[in-house]
Amino acid sequence: MSPLRVEARPVEADASRPVGRDLSALPTYGFGPTSPMWWGTLGFFVIEGMGFALALGTYFYLVQQNPHWPLAPVPPDHWAGTLNTVLLLASLWPNRVTDRDAHAEDLGRVRRDLVIMSLVALVTVAVRLYEFRGLGVRWDQNAYGSITWILLGLHLAHLITDAGDTLVLTALMFTRHATGKRFSDVSDNAFYWYFVVLSWLPIYLAVYWLPRW
Repeated sequence: MSPLRVEARPVEADASRPVGRDLSALPTYGFGPTSPMWWGTLGFFVIEGMGFALALGTYFYLVQQNPHWPLAPVPPDHWAGTLNTVLLLASLWPNRVTDRDAHAEDLGRVRRDLVIMSLVALVTVAVRLYEFRGLGVRWDQNAYGSITWILLGLHLAHLITDAGDTLVLTALMFTRHATGKRFSDVSDNAFYWYFVVLSWLPIYLAVYWLPRW
């Protein structure tokens, strides 16, 4: 019996079937988890949150090593820090409105919202700079002074970063560059502000109220 022979024949393309898909109608930007920038911002939360956790861990370690805390004549004046905390918590509402208007791509409202959030960011930076005057200890005086200044300085860096980003976005939204992608950037910036606000709360409690407890 002769072996079975299979003859290979070239497959002819079916002209009635498309060889590819037209993707030109797909959106070039997205909001939330559909945007790569959103995931990048979430990665920043993890990395920068770990930095805050390490600094707070150092603070609590020093508390455990020193029976008398703080290592200063009096606890830090909390009024400027409390004012900043109130401002940050109050800013969550206009920040949420900004995110909502960015999703709706309402240019007029987004311009208004960004101006408000720019002013909020600048005010919180100014109040933070004043906070250093009420700590009652220099950064180089002792370990308590160093870690306290580091905690406030770390968060100040985030306030300045977000203030700069918000100001740049505000300027862009008043130009011809106020296109669809920019609305996605506004939403991502609002997302980052939530982290800036929430990361401050444990620092506020540790710096201003733990020495009083």
